[in-house]
Amino acid sequence: MSKMQVELAGVTLKNPVMTASGTFGSGEEYSEFVDLNRLGAVVTKGVASVPWPGNPTPRVAETPSGMLNAIGLQNPGIDVFCERDLPFLKKFDTRIVVNVCGRTVEDYCAVVERLGEAPVDLLEINVSCPNVKEGGIAFGQNPRALEAITREVKKYARQPIIMKLSPNVTDITEMARAAEAGGADILSLINTLTGMKIDIHRRCFALANKTGGMSGPAVRPVAVRMVYQTANAVKLPIIGMGGIATAEDALEFLMAGATAVSVGTASFTNPHVTEEIVDGLQTFLEEEHVEDIRSLIGAVR
Repeated sequence: MSKMQVELAGVTLKNPVMTASGTFGSGEEYSEFVDLNRLGAVVTKGVASVPWPGNPTPRVAETPSGMLNAIGLQNPGIDVFCERDLPFLKKFDTRIVVNVCGRTVEDYCAVVERLGEAPVDLLEINVSCPNVKEGGIAFGQNPRALEAITREVKKYARQPIIMKLSPNVTDITEMARAAEAGGADILSLINTLTGMKIDIHRRCFALANKTGGMSGPAVRPVAVRMVYQTANAVKLPIIGMGGIATAEDALEFLMAGATAVSVGTASFTNPHVTEEIVDGLQTFLEEEHVEDIRSLIGAVR
């Protein structure tokens, strides 16, 4: 059987298929549909130092080939996460990646420090959410701010750090280089594209937040292009995401230079999709007589 293992900053994943933050909760709600043991990693919903209520409703709207969301990183906070969610995830033979959100540098560092002794494999720092007015996107669109927060978070981190990049910038490679300069171990991209939908009959915005993050198949070509550019600009491993719904989609990201992939919006319409992608990758390797999936990473130049 072909080898499916990949490595991210010294952490070995049994396969390159991960969940995407914000689309899988902390795994429990999907566990009746998906065998979490079969996934390379589970990436949790964003965790803050204190509970966040999120944005007012309505917070979700459908779009052609995708969706808009303006959840606003609603979460119960680090205390509940450590007491309730981590013990559940530890039941499974899969890597645990905690997505960390905050409004200030101190917020991020407090969560990272709290998780230092926790049974967590990787930390994904969400500095690119388009649906919060403070922190988040403010760090993710300014290279100097991104480098500074990366460097500060690294002071407190015991686990390797993934910096999650925003596509809502002029040059994704500038942001990638800034994160690398700040000491990031891994990059993940792309987060959602900022979009808007208007209800023409009610003559109002479809989302209470006016704008939201667009995800789904419509963003995939943009994401693949940005992963390719980033892979050729930095030496860090990359987790690619954005509209992945099939093994073929995942393979595009791997060949563009990603070491692993995260599957998000597709899980809403097909809760079994992550396992199906794992199976599809294995089938592709065997049919194409590829002995090791790592040989496909960055296969296009």
